[in-house]
Amino acid sequence: MKWSENVVSAVKDIVYMAAGIIIAAFALESFLVPNNFLDGGVSGVSLLLHEVYHLNLSLVLILVNIPFLLLGGFQLNWPFAFKTFACIIILAVCIQFLHFPIVSHDKLIASLFGGFFMGLGVGLVMRAGCSLDGLEVLALYTLKKSAFTISEIILAFNAVIFGFAAFHFGLEIALYAMLTYYVASRTIDYVIEGLEEYTGVTIISQKSEEIKHTLVMKLGRGITIYKGERGFMKESYDVSVDCDIVFTVITRLEVRRLRNAVHAIDPKAFVFTNTIKETAGGVLKRRKEH
Repeated sequence: MKWSENVVSAVKDIVYMAAGIIIAAFALESFLVPNNFLDGGVSGVSLLLHEVYHLNLSLVLILVNIPFLLLGGFQLNWPFAFKTFACIIILAVCIQFLHFPIVSHDKLIASLFGGFFMGLGVGLVMRAGCSLDGLEVLALYTLKKSAFTISEIILAFNAVIFGFAAFHFGLEIALYAMLTYYVASRTIDYVIEGLEEYTGVTIISQKSEEIKHTLVMKLGRGITIYKGERGFMKESYDVSVDCDIVFTVITRLEVRRLRNAVHAIDPKAFVFTNTIKETAGGVLKRRKEH
């Protein structure tokens, strides 16, 4: 059983990688390269070198990524580095030999849809456990050597790329490149996390018993209870009451329904939410399997 699951998982990874590589090649050939647009990350550096020095994009894409992949092998693991390098080589081959038609020379369309398809391709490859860009590896390495977060490192790296683009190609191209990168990054988030991105909801109310019953029995949600105290207002700081703090995890599509249900029980309930990037186990997993 375990062997068959491993085979299915491997086939799924191959399908994700193949689809992601072809879609990324389509984004480059049909939208970005014909309109002299850039992206962020190491791909952006490759496109920049291609535009400035008229170097072969396929070759540049491989050469620029090699240092980052070696770094990834030492810092993360070699299977990840080898899979990523294989994906980049296949992407370079697709760019070199698969000639996709130019879809549009309209700058806004090229920026938006080039970013969308690039993000879709990169996201699918990332779902297979590898990458089409070595920037994340650099960010993880720099994270260990500095006090900056991964987001700050990636932002600084891309700021240099877009700054050079503004200097060499003009501000308009740089702004379109920033738009392309933003659309690509948001698309990657949706591909990896899905439309059902999970949201943690915390509810503090004097009618917690009714709220717990509604969440479990009517909405079918699993809940966790924290024991706390409510009160401590400015005019009555010394007055507090024991209460149950209710926590549950739902998809963001269910947030409005939950808020309405809680509000119907206690309009004064304190409700706040936070985004959860990944979940495993518990009621959510069992519901998904059924």
